[in-house]
Amino acid sequence: MNRENNLLYHLVAFVTVAIWGTTFVWTKLLIQNGLSPAQIFTIRFIIAYVMLLAFSLIRVRDHKFMWFCRNWKDELIMVALGITGGSLYFLTENAAMLYTTATNTSLIVCSCPLFAMLLLAVVYKSERFSKIQIVGSLLAFLGMVIVVLNGHFVLHLQPAGDSLAFAACLCWAVYSLLMKPVTGRYPTLFITRKVFFYGLLTIIPYFIIEPAFPPMEILMRPQVILNLLFLGCIASMVCFITWNWCLARLGPMVATNWVYFNPIATIIFAWLILNEQITPYFIIGSILILIGMYLSDKKTVG
Repeated sequence: MNRENNLLYHLVAFVTVAIWGTTFVWTKLLIQNGLSPAQIFTIRFIIAYVMLLAFSLIRVRDHKFMWFCRNWKDELIMVALGITGGSLYFLTENAAMLYTTATNTSLIVCSCPLFAMLLLAVVYKSERFSKIQIVGSLLAFLGMVIVVLNGHFVLHLQPAGDSLAFAACLCWAVYSLLMKPVTGRYPTLFITRKVFFYGLLTIIPYFIIEPAFPPMEILMRPQVILNLLFLGCIASMVCFITWNWCLARLGPMVATNWVYFNPIATIIFAWLILNEQITPYFIIGSILILIGMYLSDKKTVG
């Protein structure tokens, strides 16, 4: 039974990351229609928060519904989750694309499992990883590098853009780390709702500096509505719920290693929809990622 449950958790993590790997197409289409990355993030999080709030109010009776955490320390962790998994992560990742290449951004952002593993080892002294888990994580990282570079081993260093991408990488690693103490104390739906709320709250200063709202004429276009609904309902609400659930079940290191699969999902989707070519480098890298993730799922020592 435990083995079946473990396979289910991995399957859910795989589907979640695969969906996130397709969002580049929908985001690109929205940008081509005149929306900025910050506007896209805000609208998709508003959609996700409203729907999740409505679902929570219907599912839970009023006297049991929680607006806030049980103590202020946990509430501050929720604020940090909203920043690292929401506003700051999306702003730094999208801004990085303006100053550096997509290859650099993918390599740096998708290396977050390594930093998550290091943070876990530093913050939680009791968290010990076996040698086979470390080897597995490194193999998965190597596979991700091969997939992203795709045989073109030339990187163009852009300090500003690469620094922003690294900031996004650290944000996601910290997000995974912060989930560890709260997953056992609060329901996944509650945590996810708080992430959306504080993600939206902490994006407000950006719009004070750069005030802008897309015209209604753009927002009412059918392709814009459909793309925003997909990003808000599926890629945000559903995927954040399933991802937080996987973090609680698999643990931060094992779950976060699935981020290495993100470029694989992107390339497969591009092959199916955009007829882009799959190369031998993609196959070799994918095999290394799968082997690495299998090894990293081995039990910790101690």
